[in-house]
Amino acid sequence: MNIRPLHDRILAQRLVEQAKTSGGLFIPDNAKEKPMEALVISVGSGKLLDNGTIQALTVKAGDKILIGKYSGSEVKLEGKDHIILREDDVLAVLEG
Repeated sequence: MNIRPLHDRILAQRLVEQAKTSGGLFIPDNAKEKPMEALVISVGSGKLLDNGTIQALTVKAGDKILIGKYSGSEVKLEGKDHIILREDDVLAVLEG
């Protein structure tokens, strides 16, 4: 199924965090926090400005982004958890 978010929204999938600490301890599922890194799946056409023009988004499909823990709306697509959020909710693009 192909999904294209509207306007300045982004469809992303949270990246799974490690289940072990650096010291080798396993973290149970109920103690884990929501991951803050996500992979952009698709983006909308852009933000509609007051003057009627459309400003393209700075993120693109395939980008790895940093988001807030409680940003966006969680949705389940094809059995996988995704998140839809606005470009304003993206804190940074992770490079490298």
